[in-house]
Amino acid sequence: MGRVILTALFFSNQPLITGDFLPPNHVSSYTVPMEAWLTSLLQMLALPEVGLSTVFVVSLISATLVPLGSEPAVFGLIKLNPELFWPTIAVATLGNTLGGIIDWWMGYGAHHALDRYRGNNTDSHHARALRWLERLGPKACLLSWLPAVGDPLCAVAGWLRLPFWPCAVYMAIGKCLRYITMTTALLWVFPPH
Repeated sequence: MGRVILTALFFSNQPLITGDFLPPNHVSSYTVPMEAWLTSLLQMLALPEVGLSTVFVVSLISATLVPLGSEPAVFGLIKLNPELFWPTIAVATLGNTLGGIIDWWMGYGAHHALDRYRGNNTDSHHARALRWLERLGPKACLLSWLPAVGDPLCAVAGWLRLPFWPCAVYMAIGKCLRYITMTTALLWVFPPH
């Protein structure tokens, strides 16, 4: 009996939820609260109102292994509020550096877990890139700003157990220089009003 009713409702032009539950042509009572919630969420994350916190969150997430770019958020806030150039660069650098530090710890933890699994037996199967990173040391984290390879580079630095604080400092320097360069170039191409 239930299948017949569902089939009849599915192939009819009426909404699936009809009859005793909702009258025909009735807007769900969930629509209005959902729209209000979505509107308030978007207003809360709007760049002009809560710009620096949005830039921080976007920069943090984009520095992890999630493929997301933070430059549009940074540029958008600076374009709307040119007086926030340096605070935006500082907040974006902080968020992006913390994301790189999370990557470092993920790599470190993965290596630690693998050592426990293998019984601390190290193989000599490091690729040439890993040897290059080991030889370069924490200074390799200056390249953490590079697209596609920068974030995994931070994880590899943790995997190789490169010293944490020098890696974090080099990450911060590289990421800050990237934000300054990218934002200045974008402001040159698209000058403020």
